[in-house]
Amino acid sequence: MSDLKALSPTELDLATLIVNTLTLEADPEDIDPDAPLYGEGLGLDSIDILEVALAVSKTHGVKLRADDENNTKIFASLRTLNSHIQQLKAA
Repeated sequence: MSDLKALSPTELDLATLIVNTLTLEADPEDIDPDAPLYGEGLGLDSIDILEVALAVSKTHGVKLRADDENNTKIFASLRTLNSHIQQLKAA
């Protein structure tokens, strides 16, 4: 695994949250942080994304809104979702 594909500690925590929330048959460490979450890549559907958003809200105390116009970018990959969560937590 190259350094670019390595998960940061917060990305690994988020990957673990996603795997546990959705009971995925994947190891969090093996999730490509730049692979798409929705559709191809991790293969999540809109219901999965809603479940992830709820779990993130409960775990990290941040709100991910369904009507956010940037959701396509926010949920593009594990890395973009993690970045958004870290920005919200820092605000």
